[in-house]
Amino acid sequence: MDPLDGFWAPTSSWFRQRFGVPTPAQEAAFPAIASGEHALIRAPTGSGKTLAAFLVGLDRLLRAPVSRPGVRLLYVSPLKALATDVRLNLLEPLAGITSMAEVMGTPAQPVTVSLRTGDTDSRGRSAFLRTPGTVLVTTPESLYLLLGAPRGREHLRSIQTVIVDEVHALAPNKRGAHLLLSLERLVDLTGRDPVRVGLSATARPLDAMARFLGGGRPVTVVDRSAPRSIEVRIESPVPDLTRPAVPNLGVGGEGPFQRIGGRRRQPDPDVSGDALSHGVWPAIVPRVASAIASCRTTIVFCNSRLTTERLTRRLNELAGDERIAAHHGSLSHERRMVVERALKAGELPAVVATRSLELGIDIGSVDQVVMVESPGSVARGLQRVGRAGHQVGGTSRALFLPRHRLDLLEMVAVSQGMAEGAIEATRVPSGCLDVLAQQIVASVAAEVTAASVLFARARRAATWADLDRSTFDAVLDMLDGRVPTSGSIGLHPRVSWDRATGSRARTAGRGPRRSDFGRDHSRSGHLSRPPRRGRPPSGRARRGDDLRESGRGRRPAWRDGMAHRVDRP
Repeated sequence: MDPLDGFWAPTSSWFRQRFGVPTPAQEAAFPAIASGEHALIRAPTGSGKTLAAFLVGLDRLLRAPVSRPGVRLLYVSPLKALATDVRLNLLEPLAGITSMAEVMGTPAQPVTVSLRTGDTDSRGRSAFLRTPGTVLVTTPESLYLLLGAPRGREHLRSIQTVIVDEVHALAPNKRGAHLLLSLERLVDLTGRDPVRVGLSATARPLDAMARFLGGGRPVTVVDRSAPRSIEVRIESPVPDLTRPAVPNLGVGGEGPFQRIGGRRRQPDPDVSGDALSHGVWPAIVPRVASAIASCRTTIVFCNSRLTTERLTRRLNELAGDERIAAHHGSLSHERRMVVERALKAGELPAVVATRSLELGIDIGSVDQVVMVESPGSVARGLQRVGRAGHQVGGTSRALFLPRHRLDLLEMVAVSQGMAEGAIEATRVPSGCLDVLAQQIVASVAAEVTAASVLFARARRAATWADLDRSTFDAVLDMLDGRVPTSGSIGLHPRVSWDRATGSRARTAGRGPRRSDFGRDHSRSGHLSRPPRRGRPPSGRARRGDDLRESGRGRRPAWRDGMAHRVDRP
């Protein structure tokens, strides 16, 4: 059976004209997503899994009219840059299918794409609240903010499908736990269970990743993780890594065991590149430059932003121009976009980057990847090397340059694991009571909610599947200011828990801040204020405060009601 038979005629015609036949990942993913089941798709980078996840939803939106405006398809990305890239890549299939529908005499329904991330300016945020797109591309943090804003919540009520990209990057940390509770809040908001589609190239083990994505829901696993064609070279920049060609100039030894020594430490060199003039760096920089010169486009990965800036500066000084650019999370959104577009257009021979280019951002054809220092894991190594030859059937080529002996040993182990496909297992954290408390406050700030509903919602998420009611009640007690301590610590209640009337919780005091939940709830009718305790002094300690003597003066350490308590500096 042709996997494209279930699509609308203009959609299948555009796909065959543009790509020919589906990839193995798309062949297996299309029927799984079209059936309405939750699905986890694992396939190598460049296998078309992102298009596979989007095409089914876009096909339904283009041929079926909608009764009211609102978001129908939600895409969640762990990176702001990846979200921006996906939005741009969605415009091509939308325009192509719409044009094909006009040719075939069956006009398509209008489908718009909105972007809401930390890079979105105030004009873009206001535009989304006025006129939401049919498809929303966002990040976990921005989704959390939208769930706390009245108009944002209203626009999210119509969501039918949720795509979570790069699941392996979210599952092992609290960002993923935060997203899980946001998705459960979305279930209660919509009154349905939107179809969840998870995408990953290195998710392992699959059963744990499926539980993370769906909680207790059944999840169809589509595994097309055939090993990519990879060519990895490991080269020592010097003949003997124990004795670099240029001796250390006293800034610490090479390698993880750096010597500080002495009572005074020499100041760190500035970002101009002086730090790369000692140790093994004088041999690494020319080797990186020669590797860049041997190919059309290259991505050089470093493990820190400071090293990225320094190496970029030194490579440009060596080449005598400014054609090599840096790319990392500290750069502005506009600068990152300029670098990505220039690399995709072939205007830059190389980009030196951190993890900001590690995931599936579309940066065009890349000939090779150079890694200065070990990536630290097989999964990260596969993600970075996969940036080269990022197309179906492509070969990924990489050059590893170690900085010290342990770095060399780790590179050998990582490259062997990459060749064997021995990806490390992802450990999903459990508990995360701090995330639970923050989400409880955000939920109650939006509307008065029964404690039993909050507890059931948390239990649906994989992170809190084993949460017991006594622990949950302890979190509510803490948020209600009921903390057993020997003295007051100035803990301000965040919710008001009325145990006598159906255990309904509501926000207390001044309510959440605009920066936390996207709006100011201080004047909401569901808020209550605790007894006024006054405003603690914000400056120096005053007469009558609880002070402790110190030989070097007094310094406020924490606030206790109206008084400052102070400790030794």
